[in-house]
Amino acid sequence: MSTGQWLIAPEGVSWFFDAGADALDFAAAPEPVHARDLGEWLAHRYERLDAGEASDRDLADALALRAAIDRLATAAADRQPLAPDDIDTINLFGATPDIPPALDGGRRQAGAGRLRIGQALSTLARDAIAMLSVEPERIRRCDADDCRRVFRDESRTANRRWCSMQRCGNRAKVRAHRARQASAV
Repeated sequence: MSTGQWLIAPEGVSWFFDAGADALDFAAAPEPVHARDLGEWLAHRYERLDAGEASDRDLADALALRAAIDRLATAAADRQPLAPDDIDTINLFGATPDIPPALDGGRRQAGAGRLRIGQALSTLARDAIAMLSVEPERIRRCDADDCRRVFRDESRTANRRWCSMQRCGNRAKVRAHRARQASAV
């Protein structure tokens, strides 16, 4: 399950957006400008990762992966064919070593050492592969005409309409309420 993130809307209001998948959260996050931005975003998700270890090469790799995830998710949401070059990019990152799972409490923690940026990117690529392979019809766009953000619908009934009830869902309901009031007058 995705952890989501706080975003700032163009009007300056903070709102919580849970894209439904870590890969989509990565694609929706503000684009990292510096390697340190990338490191901080990843370290927030993966606690054993040192934010200061991100290099300019890691940033270039992350931007390529992020763009491929965004284009593929958008194509899936729009029910369009997925671009082979973007599939190749995600498959390439997904083929490298990812973050190994580790159960706390043992005396020896194999794979529990310091994480590398490349492992985090591989984990995000594998998340994107799983998301696009299993129930791709759950990848949707926000119904708000002024948003159209992409998310994975994780609702039990598979009927999520907005990127966030806090932002777009609330605005749509307010508009509908006002329209009903105006027509009743």
